[in-house]
Amino acid sequence: MSKTYQGIILKAISGFYYVYVEGALYACRARGKHRHAGVTPLVGDRVSFTPLDGGSGALDEILPRRNEFYRPAVANVDQLVIIASNALPVTDPYLIDRMTAVAAYRGCGCVICVNKCDLDRGDMLYETYRAAGYSTVRVSAATGEGIEALRGLLRGRVSAFTGNSGVGKSSILNALYPNILLPTGEVSEKLGRGRHTTRHVELFAVDKDTLAADTPGFASFDALLPEALEPGTLADCFPDFRPMLGTCRFPDCAHAKEQGCAILAAVERGEIARSRHESYLRLCDETRRTR
Repeated sequence: MSKTYQGIILKAISGFYYVYVEGALYACRARGKHRHAGVTPLVGDRVSFTPLDGGSGALDEILPRRNEFYRPAVANVDQLVIIASNALPVTDPYLIDRMTAVAAYRGCGCVICVNKCDLDRGDMLYETYRAAGYSTVRVSAATGEGIEALRGLLRGRVSAFTGNSGVGKSSILNALYPNILLPTGEVSEKLGRGRHTTRHVELFAVDKDTLAADTPGFASFDALLPEALEPGTLADCFPDFRPMLGTCRFPDCAHAKEQGCAILAAVERGEIARSRHESYLRLCDETRRTR
C-alpha cells in the first residue's frame, strides 16, 4: 500500500494542485470523488495525497477548512494583510473597512499596512486602524522602513496580501522576501491606480512555518458581502464596536440614529472614528439592497 503524506496546496493551475511538504513540491491531480462530490480544492487547503513517480501525486482528501474566501479562491488564511496608502493611489477607508468586516466574518485576522510612507506618512489611516484594535504598521517598499516589523507580524502564519491595485502588494512581498521576485506594475498618474500584475493566487513558503500569498486587488476580493451579514452580525465584525455592544438603550438597536445608542455616543466622544461608523452604515445599506 502506497504511503500517504499531508501537505498544503500552494497553487492550482490547469487542473494540477501543487502540494508542498517538507521542502518538496508535488504536482497532484484530484481524484474523481472530489469532482463527483462537487468539492474543488483551493490554494491553502491542507490535504493528504499519495506520491507517484516523477514528483507527481494523487490528491486523496481535503482536510477540514478553518475558513475560505471565494474571490480569490483561497482557504485556511490566518490573516489578511491589507495594504493601504495615502500616496498615489490613495486608499478609500471604506474599502479597508469592507475587507476587515469580511475577514472577521470568515474568522480571519487582519494587519493594516500603510505603504509608501516615504511619500506620505498616512497619519489618519495609521491612527484610525491602530485605535480600532488592528495590528497596524507603516512601511515603505522603496526605502525598507517598517519591513522588519511587518515580517515579524507574518512569522508563523498564513497571510494573504490584498489592497487596491497599484498600492504596492507585490513590491512589499519582494522587499520582505527577495527570492519571490513577483512582477510589479506602475501606477497611472492619470487614473490614480495601478495595472493588475497578480493573475492568480499563489502561496509562497517563505520560511519553515510562514506562508504568504499575493492576490488580485480589492475589486476581485469577495466583492459581495455574505448575505448572512445582517446588521446585528455586521456590528460584531467591527472590533472597535464590540465593547459597546449590548449596552444600547434598545436591544434591537441598529446603531444608525437611535436614541441611547452606545455606538453613536462613542463616535461623538471620539472613541470610534467617524469614518468607521460611516462605513458600517454603508455596509448595512449594501447588505439590505442585495437581499
